[in-house]
Amino acid sequence: MKFKLPNPGLEDRILSYEQLDSLEEKEAGDRPKWDNKTQYMLTCVGFCVGLGNVWRFPYLCQSHGGGAFMIPFLILLVLEGIPLLHLEFAIGQRIRRGGLGVWGAIHPYLTGIGIASMCVSLTISLYYNTIIAWILWYFFNSFQDPLPWSQCPMNANLTGIVSECERSSPVDYFWYRETLNTTPNIEDDGGLQWWILLCHICAWSVLYICIIRGIETTGKAVYVTSTLPYVVLTIFLIRGLTLKGSLNGVKFLFTPDLAELAKPSTWLDAGAQVFYSFSLAFGGLISFSSYNSVHNNCEQDAVIISIINGFTSVYAATVIYTIIGFRATERFDNCLSGNILALMNMFELPEGYH
Repeated sequence: MKFKLPNPGLEDRILSYEQLDSLEEKEAGDRPKWDNKTQYMLTCVGFCVGLGNVWRFPYLCQSHGGGAFMIPFLILLVLEGIPLLHLEFAIGQRIRRGGLGVWGAIHPYLTGIGIASMCVSLTISLYYNTIIAWILWYFFNSFQDPLPWSQCPMNANLTGIVSECERSSPVDYFWYRETLNTTPNIEDDGGLQWWILLCHICAWSVLYICIIRGIETTGKAVYVTSTLPYVVLTIFLIRGLTLKGSLNGVKFLFTPDLAELAKPSTWLDAGAQVFYSFSLAFGGLISFSSYNSVHNNCEQDAVIISIINGFTSVYAATVIYTIIGFRATERFDNCLSGNILALMNMFELPEGYH
């Protein structure tokens, strides 16, 4: 016995190719479309590539034996990422609706998937814009000389530096005390941080400007927003490779601990990373592809975006690990110097000894 879910009206909701061709000609001047294929591809790259590639992927590499994590990630990128990405491109292009309406067109019972995707996108945008607000705060403060996070501030009496900063580092002190203004306990909220609020308003304003006229403005903005991260990563890579110990970090990244491949958690994290880095089930990719022609080769698009995504993850991890290698070497040298100095102080030479 074969179970079949009744779906009346499916033929009316999903048009044939002949009907879509005719509809495209009628809507040629009314419905927005991408100016060129480059805009569409850059928009998809900008939507997929983000913090998941630049920070979460290197973190998972560190947690799962360095380069060993790349093996399940690249395998699942092919087996999981490309098919699901192709699916989202295909249904958006075929049904010509956004992430909310496309599932309802397939079947009314699937409307909840579109609503869930919308909620996911809202949640993601809330915390991503918080991160952008922090970035703007650091950007505004970067016009000072010296940089406020390059050295510890003086205490209230101007008799020395702040002891808390001295015990940690200027970078940590600026982040926790100046940027976040964290409090000792959860009962004390610390009040409203007006500087972060202003940066938050700026972040949402920039986002509004980028999407104010739909893909007309989004398509122009991606020329900067999608390419600038690669320029910045390249600058960081060049700078990172000039630092002492940077190659030790790169060596750790590309030296796999194959024992990690036997752990189910490694494969589960790799699968979750593929979902996260591709922004699958967010609804955005479906909306972007809905503005393409029905004859666009969405399969080719899915393969190209997947290759760019995988390359970006590995490239960003290389950049991050040059910095991690430098920081580890720097701390080792500081610890070694401190221990040598302590030993020398413990074994002071007797007075008058030559």
